[in-house]
Amino acid sequence: MEIDKVWFKDWFNSPYYHLLYNNRDEQEAAAFIDKLLAYLQPVPGALMLDVACGKGRHAKYLADKGYDVTGIDLSIESINTAKKLENEHLSFFQHDMRLPFRVNYFDIVFNFFTSFGYFDSQRDNDNALRTLKNALKPGGKLVLDYLNSSYVATHLVVDEVKEKENVVFDIRRQLKDKKFIKEICILDKEKMRRAAYTESVNAFTRHDFEEMFARQGLKITEIFGDYHFNSYDEQRSPRLIIIATKS
Repeated sequence: MEIDKVWFKDWFNSPYYHLLYNNRDEQEAAAFIDKLLAYLQPVPGALMLDVACGKGRHAKYLADKGYDVTGIDLSIESINTAKKLENEHLSFFQHDMRLPFRVNYFDIVFNFFTSFGYFDSQRDNDNALRTLKNALKPGGKLVLDYLNSSYVATHLVVDEVKEKENVVFDIRRQLKDKKFIKEICILDKEKMRRAAYTESVNAFTRHDFEEMFARQGLKITEIFGDYHFNSYDEQRSPRLIIIATKS
């Protein structure tokens, strides 16, 4: 099976992407962000960067709490939507996370909800992590929220069909070559058209991240296993939430 190395450019701009994932739990996300803020204790007006911010809902949530927030995302469709939320404490830019963005500038950098590990080469993934690190001031903190590969592999739903607004999503998942592959075949019954997309996310482990963070000079200070901040367990934790400090 051939996978487009830049699959995310088309898929993240597709209206079908937003339709498929429109049921994400915003209350759970808000509660997670509140716990992060209580843990990190940022100063009022702290400068924050939301990398792969999507349509900007979480960046807005942070800005509404009094922080100065910038969001970046590769998808121009998402950024155009996010820009409608902009104010003097909230701004958005289309940007590829593999490229530098505001060096030594932010107090905290967030990368929420497995918005990392899309790239085909380790160099590109390292470049993305370097962008996150370089954007931080010395002493700044990075929060990277990733799936726990061991847990996902054990609980992988191989075949699934979902229907939303007269659009049928036939989804097939597999773990292949250390990547989670999700093939999504779409039937739009209203428009009488078909489409197909493939997601590919690296099955990075805790050890992989420890090596990547060490290469960037990031010191891991805590690893949580879920959005309630329970300790990380390789077999039982659904998430791998890493908090690190730039030296």
